[in-house]
Amino acid sequence: MTDAASPAAPASRRKFLVVADDSPEFSAALKYACRRARSTGGHVAMLKVISPAEFEHWSGVREEIERQEREEAEALLQSLAAQVVAETGLPPEFIIKHADSVRAALKQVVAADPTIKILILATSTAGRGPGPLISAIAKEGVGFSGRKLPVTVVPGDLTDDEIEELA
Repeated sequence: MTDAASPAAPASRRKFLVVADDSPEFSAALKYACRRARSTGGHVAMLKVISPAEFEHWSGVREEIERQEREEAEALLQSLAAQVVAETGLPPEFIIKHADSVRAALKQVVAADPTIKILILATSTAGRGPGPLISAIAKEGVGFSGRKLPVTVVPGDLTDDEIEELA
């Protein structure tokens, strides 16, 4: 797997991008993206962002931390792939990016890939607002290098049945 790669679906398919993380609302975003992809003939891409390692003094330690984080990101995406295939019938695209923030990674990924047609995010289930990424996008936008990209915001506490009905 490279920083922007895995099994690619045909370019003509609508690509739904989901940010893969360990938040409780991620499962709702992924399920919704899968359902929309299936119902529209699209496919799912999952972005996993890895923060840069802080060990500037010892490059060997930094490299080992980055290698471990990359392996963990790949394992996470691989573990989610079966769910995506079961829901859509297609393997997901994996995108792993090293970036200072999720917003920075989103800007890079969307600017580089015109086949991404919709960004799917889910609101926080913690009850303290929609979540930092949604708040930042709502306030400042994302700046996708001049591209207009719809963002679908899904309630993070939707049940599978509710997602099935909506998507």
